Amino acid sequence: MTAASDTTHFGFETVKLAEKQAKVDDVFHKVAGRYDLMNDFMSVGLHRVWKDALISSLRPPRTRPFRHLDVAGGTGDVAFKILEAGGLQTNVTVLDINGEMLAVGRERAAKRFPDDDRVSFVQGNAEELALPDDSFDAYTIAFGIRNVPRIDKALAEAYRVLKRGGRFLCLEFSHVDVPLLDKVYEAYSFNVIPPMGRLVTGEAEPYQYLVESIRKFPKPQVFANMIEAAGFRRASFTPMTGGVVALHSGWKL
Repeated sequence: MTAASDTTHFGFETVKLAEKQAKVDDVFHKVAGRYDLMNDFMSVGLHRVWKDALISSLRPPRTRPFRHLDVAGGTGDVAFKILEAGGLQTNVTVLDINGEMLAVGRERAAKRFPDDDRVSFVQGNAEELALPDDSFDAYTIAFGIRNVPRIDKALAEAYRVLKRGGRFLCLEFSHVDVPLLDKVYEAYSFNVIPPMGRLVTGEAEPYQYLVESIRKFPKPQVFANMIEAAGFRRASFTPMTGGVVALHSGWKL
């Protein structure tokens, strides 16, 4: 019999901890080519507003070197915003475990930032970063932390690779707590998003997993406590759009 500590959730399904990453990888293999397009449809464009709020909170400097790590950001969406907000000494490493997502990001970067070496794409695992200690000024992860099998390990790795004074920012779907909106959001999530996913990407299953995984993610204060348990200080969160998403922050002090 599998011990409770050896299991986790994949959406509403209970799976062996060792099996979750492969299942998550398969989800993103299927939708990589139309991932950002589906984000536009699914959020009615709001994901761009949420990511802009993340960049505004990050405030990359324009006049000094700034080394940034964006995890689970394979298609480059957040990285490109950071490059545009920062100065010429801003460098972004995009790390993702999924090769197909990274291929999309590299292609987009070649078109958007030709002959620009300020962004690099690296395949790697958020739980085991093959990166030096104390090497980044900031770390972001947008809509990716809930897909990590061992969230505590990913948070510990984020803390390790950040410089003293570095900042951790996580944008993630959260828990709606506004009366009526919660019921509308629930109905939209389960009745509209998976069929929309089939129409846009040809796949409904990844988006069924998406809406289920959101419901299994810890509530904001619980996740803030996990961030502090990893060593970060001044952990905080800002709910947006009635709690549909939350922007979490922590500092390595």
